[in-house]
Amino acid sequence: MEGTRPVVGLSSYREPATWGLWSASADLLPTSYARAVEAAGGVPLLLPPTTPYGDAARAVVARLDGLVVSGGADVDPEQYGEERHPTVTTTRPDRDAWELALLDAAEERGLPVLGVCRGMQLMAVRAGGRLVQHLPDVVGHAGHDPGGDAYGSVTARVEPGSRLATLVGDGPEPGHCHHHQAVADHPGFTPVAWAPDGTLEAMELPGDRFCLAVQWHPEEGTDSTSDAALLAGLVAAAHAFAAPDTGNPTS
Repeated sequence: MEGTRPVVGLSSYREPATWGLWSASADLLPTSYARAVEAAGGVPLLLPPTTPYGDAARAVVARLDGLVVSGGADVDPEQYGEERHPTVTTTRPDRDAWELALLDAAEERGLPVLGVCRGMQLMAVRAGGRLVQHLPDVVGHAGHDPGGDAYGSVTARVEPGSRLATLVGDGPEPGHCHHHQAVADHPGFTPVAWAPDGTLEAMELPGDRFCLAVQWHPEEGTDSTSDAALLAGLVAAAHAFAAPDTGNPTS
């Protein structure tokens, strides 16, 4: 990619971690996210939860060219006014608040955004939607979440003519999946991909702004043509956003 490389923010985990001689709370994210952005021509920047959330989000988004809302723990059902399903045992309210603030600031600035897995779910909740709290209750199988640290595999039927289709085609390679929840309602977003069992696999915002979310993990499959194209699409949108002729500052 010619010219200045766009800076893409990656929302990150805050979790207990162990490395070397140390065991402590750490701000981290699987390396695959950063490598995927780097391979697409961007510069990755980790974004740990930072208070006060609104002020911090506006400050950092002003310096970004693109944003990835990454995967992770379940969104707290309180965010969409429901009681917890028994399987929802791990939530991160600080991360919910931080990423919601990042999405608010990104919308104010018109920043390109890609949501991944939990990121897609949070984007739907922010828009006033709700989630299927335990997908096996609806689809009758656990194929979307094989358990442990393994990824499942999912195929998706993509809506022809959608932004997603222009990036990955109507029949992309199977994606890596690891989730027991899914988007049920998504006000303002257009559904653009579905698994064979009907699970919503992608949604996008109508209009010119790059605001797209997928339920699978493209950062884990960037050696495939379609996953690489999805990350390349985000980075290309970030590059265009940063270009001087758009009226936005270069990064």
